[in-house]
Amino acid sequence: MFAVNAGMRSNYATLKAELIKHLAPVVVVQNDAKGGRFTLVTKDGQVSANPVSQTFELAKSIAHTPLGIFSVIASYLADKIPNLPNADRMDAHDLVLVAFNDDMSTAWIEPLQAYAATLTTARRNLASAGLPAALTTSCGNILDGGLAFINASIAAKHFDMASFEAFSGSVYPDIRTNMEHASQAQIAGVRDIMKTWRAKVGEEAWADLYCVVLSQWTTSVLNQNTIIIKDCMNAAKVATHLIDLPGLETPADPLFTALDNLARIVQDNIAAEMVFPKDTTVADALKGQQDLLSDEILNQIGSTTVTTPAAPTYNTVATPGVCPVRK
Repeated sequence: MFAVNAGMRSNYATLKAELIKHLAPVVVVQNDAKGGRFTLVTKDGQVSANPVSQTFELAKSIAHTPLGIFSVIASYLADKIPNLPNADRMDAHDLVLVAFNDDMSTAWIEPLQAYAATLTTARRNLASAGLPAALTTSCGNILDGGLAFINASIAAKHFDMASFEAFSGSVYPDIRTNMEHASQAQIAGVRDIMKTWRAKVGEEAWADLYCVVLSQWTTSVLNQNTIIIKDCMNAAKVATHLIDLPGLETPADPLFTALDNLARIVQDNIAAEMVFPKDTTVADALKGQQDLLSDEILNQIGSTTVTTPAAPTYNTVATPGVCPVRK
């Protein structure tokens, strides 16, 4: 009896392996520090590019300064939440888990000094980076603020959440400026490569385009590339052909991972209707992210509904450089 399922899995894997060879056209996006590695798969082969300008990576890199400092000092924070404006938004148990080192220790000084050296080098090279004036100013403010916090903390051999939040809050307007410039660069780069590939593939084939975006779980909802790509696809098929594929870490072979999962999705789409022709609800479960047993389990435990996050809504026309997602 167990062999029935084993046989099914073997046959299923064989079909999937062969189907991968026929998947086209497909755009696979591997999110990375450069704004995304894009690969177009067609029946004639593959082509890859990092289409986003360096402004994106530089703007984000400097904006990460507060998080870089936090990552050094976090484990040495006192495990008590002070009277801060956002105190009620912090989970006390989470803080205990993060602040696992002795808050009286000064072992954080050496790694913080090393990070300060990195910030100092970045500050020295900022003027020659060729960035827009507003972005150069905001980057300078962030780096200066970070170095001021580090120097004051080392001199006092002490820091706390209040002092860190005072620093991070002071550079927040500059971080927003960096976010604006990074977004503009990413939107322009992604739209340009998708336009180029659309012309290469042709309108008829592009209408059936699948896009698979690989991301980490923490960025899988409203992923930046997913938002931009949506408007570059056939609007009638976005719901089924634009696929966010969250994972834990970057897979060893991102392209194979994307195509392997897409092959599973495509063959399940057809299998669902043919295996369950008399029950469209179950067919939809096989075609989507729902487990086949979920409805039956809900019935048996006395619940027939599951709360799911609302789907994002998009502006049909977005001003260049502005996020198309309605707040």
